[in-house]
Order: sequence, then structure tokens, then C-alpha cells
Amino acid sequence: MPAQPQPTPFTRDTGATVPLICGAMYPCSNPELIAAVSAAGGIGVVQPLSMIYVHKKDLREGLRQIKRVTSNPIGFNAIVEASSKVYEDRMRKWIDIALEEGVRFFVTALGNPRWVVDKVHAFGGVVYHDVTERKWAQKALDGGVDGLICVNRRAGGHAGQLDPRRLYDSLADLGVPLVCAGGIGDEQRFVDALDLGYAAVQLGTRFIATTECRAHDDYKRAIVRAAAEDIVLTERISGVPVAVIKTDYVRAIGTKAGPVARQLLKHPKAKHWMRTFYSLRSMWQLKNASLEGTSYRDYFQAGRSVDGIAAVEPAGAIVERYAAALIAAQTPDLSAEAPLAE
Repeated sequence: MPAQPQPTPFTRDTGATVPLICGAMYPCSNPELIAAVSAAGGIGVVQPLSMIYVHKKDLREGLRQIKRVTSNPIGFNAIVEASSKVYEDRMRKWIDIALEEGVRFFVTALGNPRWVVDKVHAFGGVVYHDVTERKWAQKALDGGVDGLICVNRRAGGHAGQLDPRRLYDSLADLGVPLVCAGGIGDEQRFVDALDLGYAAVQLGTRFIATTECRAHDDYKRAIVRAAAEDIVLTERISGVPVAVIKTDYVRAIGTKAGPVARQLLKHPKAKHWMRTFYSLRSMWQLKNASLEGTSYRDYFQAGRSVDGIAAVEPAGAIVERYAAALIAAQTPDLSAEAPLAE
């Protein structure tokens, strides 16, 4: 058996051999990418909206397609914001299907995860929750989650406000596994995050620039060419800051929401409808730009991990390289020890 990294609380929770997650991404989480990451020993996470509405897969069949490639564990993303009864009912059905198909690792976000936790724990699974700061972490733990995905300021999409070290320090005493999400584009940052105390790392942007991801080549090239200073926060996608690559289109339209939108987002009643509008519009924009390229002149979400991404590569090769770097870091350098006296 090839050498494997030392186990962490995360790998013990999930059954992965490498403490590395391919985070759920709309619209970029296609079945081939998820399967490739899990087959290499990490864990790919299914994003059901992407699976069903972007990549046109029946959810159950999509899960079975992944399982035909690898028997290794995969994860499932459940956004639990109570935006509508219809959406919640649909998510409940999707989670039931995932559990029936053997998924035992779930990542929740935005709302109260309690009902997901109850379902998943009944099957012996675990639930981790996305958080950006301590108050949300405490609410998630009150909801019974088993671990936390710690989204820092270097992440793509809806990033946090704290750097990886400060975020870790603010959560380290909570007694659950912590996953570093944001800013990991090369194996050294991966090893550094685990040295800091994180139980695993979640990558998103790095896995868009892979041969298995069905994102448009324009998107992949934009990631490879970008540097950290090319990542900006725009309010024009969802009304709250989202990390994207600063393209000519983004420069032309600016990054601030319009004055009317800003006022509506502050209104206690109107903000719900404004966020719903933004959400629907952003899903259309992100899907078009990600899959159709720069002819749509919309948005390419990405994090500051672009600094470490130099090429489009197979997803499995990335996982294997990161694992090798971790194994090397965990292996004592016997040559550096003083020779024994005769």
C-alpha cells in the first residue's frame, strides 16, 4: 500500500485518506471532478443545484455515476437557508437520496443545520458547517454539527473577513475539527494550514483549473493568469461582497451595488426579496460566464489562491502532490540527527 498522510480528526470523520476537500461550487461541481478528487484520496462534495440544473443529471443517477468511478467517500452540500418551503422540501428530498446512496459527509451553510444533523446522525454520518466567525460557529454547534468549514478572507465567492490564522485562533477552543477554506493554491500553503492546527483544507479555485472541471477554458485561463491582487470584492452579484477576478467587464461596471439596491438591502422587509432577486440573477450570470466563457462578460469567482496556480492539471494529480508534500513534512529527517557514538 502506498504511503498515506497521518490521520486527522477530519479523515477519521469522513473516511478520506488525504485531509483535503474539493468544495462545492456552483456551477463548477460536475460529477467527473468530484469523482476524480475522491478517487485520489481527498473528498469531493456534490452541489445538488449544479448536478441537477447545470450538468443535467438526475441526482440519484449522478451519485451513482460517481460511485462507478470510485468507492471512496464523497460529500454533499446542503444550503439550509429557509428561503421558501418549496426549496426546503426539495433539499430534504435530496438529502434523503444522498443518504440512501451511501453519502455520510454533509456540508451545510447559511441556516440552522439542526434538521440536517438529525437526519444524517441517524445514518451514522457527520455534518460540517460553513462559518466565517465565532458567533456563527457557536450557532452551528448549538445545531449539533460535528465540525466547521472556516471560510477566511482569502476564499473565493462569499469570503470571510479574517485571515486563516486569526480565524483558527478564534475557533480553536471549540473542540471540533476545523477545516481551512480559502487561499490554498499550492502544497506549501496546504502543509502550513495543517501545521497551524487545521484538521483539513478545502480548495475551490484550485479545482476549477483542472482537466475534469467542465468550466470554460476562458475561466481556467483567467485563474492561471491571475495574481492575488487581481481578486476584488463585488456587491453586484448578490448584494454582499463576493470575490471575483478583476476582468475588463468588472472594471467597466464597478463593484458597488447601485443606490436603490443598497437602500432595499437595508430595509427589514424588502431585503429578503432583493436578496432573492440577486440570487436568481447571480446564478444565471455565474453559470453563463463559467460555462460559456468571456463572451458573456459576467463574473469569474475566484479566491486569492490564484497566486499558487500555474497550470490546468488533472484533479487527481493535485491531490496526490498535496498528499506527498504532507507525507514529506510528517516524515522525520533522520539524516539531520547526530550520529550515534561508537
